[in-house]
Amino acid sequence: MSAAQHINTIDASSAKMVVDGVSKRFSLGKGREIQAIAEATFTVEENEICTILGSSGCGKSTVLRMMAGLETPTTGELRLDGHVIAGPDRERGMVFQAYTSFDWLTVRGNVEYGMRINGVPKQERRARTQEFIKLVHLEGFEDAYPSQLSGGMKQRVAIARTLANDPALLLMDEPFGALDAETRWHMQELLVDIAETANTTMVMVTHDIEEAIYLGDKIVFMSSHPGRVHEIIVPEFKQGKRYVSKEQVLGLDGYGDLEKYIMRLMQEQGSKDER
Repeated sequence: MSAAQHINTIDASSAKMVVDGVSKRFSLGKGREIQAIAEATFTVEENEICTILGSSGCGKSTVLRMMAGLETPTTGELRLDGHVIAGPDRERGMVFQAYTSFDWLTVRGNVEYGMRINGVPKQERRARTQEFIKLVHLEGFEDAYPSQLSGGMKQRVAIARTLANDPALLLMDEPFGALDAETRWHMQELLVDIAETANTTMVMVTHDIEEAIYLGDKIVFMSSHPGRVHEIIVPEFKQGKRYVSKEQVLGLDGYGDLEKYIMRLMQEQGSKDER
């Protein structure tokens, strides 16, 4: 059995999210520009976890910000459920690496915040708040403030707050990057559990090969600057399954082969950056 399937063509007809020939240039002033993304094309399917992987500076976060509507593509377009993304929208929820909880609100207040702003009735939002606090395993901390929580717990609050708004697409920009190794491991397992429970479509930017393979139903590997979709990889060794136990995935036949293959891709792209 092959460790991975390498996809060269895409079918946008049934995709949840489509990144279609997207390029992004930034102005440096005085008529100068820099190209961050060049002709990126890939899809994300319904209920899929898609990880975007690549070396530093390849434009991973820029692609994610365009998905969120926080950046506008110079050329090409992005579509969610067939609708062109033209700006931020509650249909797309974003979790950042930095902790974004409101210090003056409790866990319950933070998770409830977006629903309150959107006019969800009190009884309904209280029920949904408790549902998502339970989903991220924060029962008993409803009345705690962010200053009383660990880094991993703060990120669980951010994920719960985002999911409580019922987004069609959950976007995450290296959300576990600032966590210690043990907490990161637990958070990765929690994310798989959430994906299985909530059936949420997710796109996550990471520079960590192990994280990308463990979490990703699909891995979009980006080339070095300017960022292009170098390869789309489906970890076939997982046989279409998700595993809440990360240790189990790391022990599967084919995991090591795929990790080595992606490591070679990273080294090749890193060598190009040095030229």
